[in-house]
Amino acid sequence: MKYLASCSFGKDSIAAIITHLEYGGRVDEAVYCRIMFNDDISAELPEHEEWIYEKAIPKLKEDWGIETTVIYADKTYTDYFYRKYEKGQRTGEIYGFPMLVGVWCNSRLKVKPFNQYKNIVGECKEIIGIAADEPNRMKSKRNRPDVVLPLVEHGITQKQSFEIAERAGLLSLAYNNGRTRLGCWFCHNQRIGELRRLRKEHPDYWKIMLRLDKDSNIKFTPDFTVHDFEERFAIEDRQLTLV
Repeated sequence: MKYLASCSFGKDSIAAIITHLEYGGRVDEAVYCRIMFNDDISAELPEHEEWIYEKAIPKLKEDWGIETTVIYADKTYTDYFYRKYEKGQRTGEIYGFPMLVGVWCNSRLKVKPFNQYKNIVGECKEIIGIAADEPNRMKSKRNRPDVVLPLVEHGITQKQSFEIAERAGLLSLAYNNGRTRLGCWFCHNQRIGELRRLRKEHPDYWKIMLRLDKDSNIKFTPDFTVHDFEERFAIEDRQLTLV
């Protein structure tokens, strides 16, 4: 039986590894699924991507002897975004933003390759970084015999995950200026503040988002397009200029 830590190198996945070890558990391997936007651009914020490879992966090995395996899906986000329906009412249309088709991004770009890797490994348990104050996320995982939830088992909250990762010297540099969540820079589940920061700090990525928005027949969120957010942020910028 192997213990594989599903590790995004965010605060919760790091805290799950450390908590599991501190309570006598074993981590045989960290598995990082590197989601790609296209063939050249990662889904990670550049500052997080750099930190993962230059600091986090080496430190897991040096401090805890944990090797990290990097896996990939067989397709990128844009491969699916521009994939066309082959039957039904939308035949010939592209998928567009993943608000339909079972929210394909997470299931196909992360869950599927991880499950394929587990099949190669054989009998194993997956260590997942879901915090004790995330009841909705833990529902589908809590009673699965192949899953270990160290943060849930030991009552570790998201705030405490920050503290554990920081104490271990494994808190990503991307957690700066109040950022509390990391994820794909094109994620439709981002909060407005995160989108605002993306536009300001990574305008090249924001331009890509606007281009996708023009191509998609599906809204970025159930209620808003990326251009709706662009208009809102532009108004805010003008108001700040007048102050």
